[in-house]
This record gives sequence, structure tokens and C-alpha cells, in this order.
Amino acid sequence: MSLAPELLAILVCPQCKGPLAYQAAPAESLACPACRLVYAVEDDIPVMLIDEATPLPDDDPRARTP
Repeated sequence: MSLAPELLAILVCPQCKGPLAYQAAPAESLACPACRLVYAVEDDIPVMLIDEATPLPDDDPRARTP
């Protein structure tokens, strides 16, 4: 199951309040290209805690800002 489009439309990065990029596979996650942080999605619930975010790898396609 994936996140509802309505939820994705309103979620923003908790650190900078910028837009997030969604990825469904291999593991569901949301990434902030500006802060270079990845927020996990566990059991269809985004974990939007800055302290639990992981760094966005350089080779991740979401690392490129549009």
C-alpha cells in the first residue's frame, strides 16, 4: 500500500518546510532535496522526525532539485 495522494500533497519537510519527493520502492520514503534528508515510511505512516531522518545519498535521483 502507498501513501494517499492527498497526504503527499500536504506533507512538507519538518526542517525547512520545503517539498518532499516520494519513493515507493525499494523502501517507501520521503526525501527533502534541500536538506538532503530521507524520512522513512513505516506501516503507511511517514516518520517525520528530524532526529530519525537519514542522509540522502548522492546517487539518489531525488538528490537533484527540479
